[in-house]
Amino acid sequence: MDFELRTIPGCPNSDPALELFREVLAAEGKDKEPLSVREVVSDTEAEDLRFHGSPSFTANGGDLFPAETAPALSCRLYDTGRDVAGLPVLESLRAAIRSLDSQK
Repeated sequence: MDFELRTIPGCPNSDPALELFREVLAAEGKDKEPLSVREVVSDTEAEDLRFHGSPSFTANGGDLFPAETAPALSCRLYDTGRDVAGLPVLESLRAAIRSLDSQK
């Protein structure tokens, strides 16, 4: 499985998102899987990737947090259960990765 973190230039959550992604992959026993970072720089690229804001966490090209919003070069907000934040909570990212195993 290929994991990719997608960000935009200057995103203040890029580094914390990468750290979170690595932590979750390790906790789920997937730290040997490829993890890359891709900087999305144009509206066309955002459209082609179905990119819904930075940071976006993907597996095999699919967004781990599917969104109904239009693709855009923008910051992304995640529901934390209490409010919204620039990153998902650790447990929701773990659950999203665990769900990949049940889709096999």
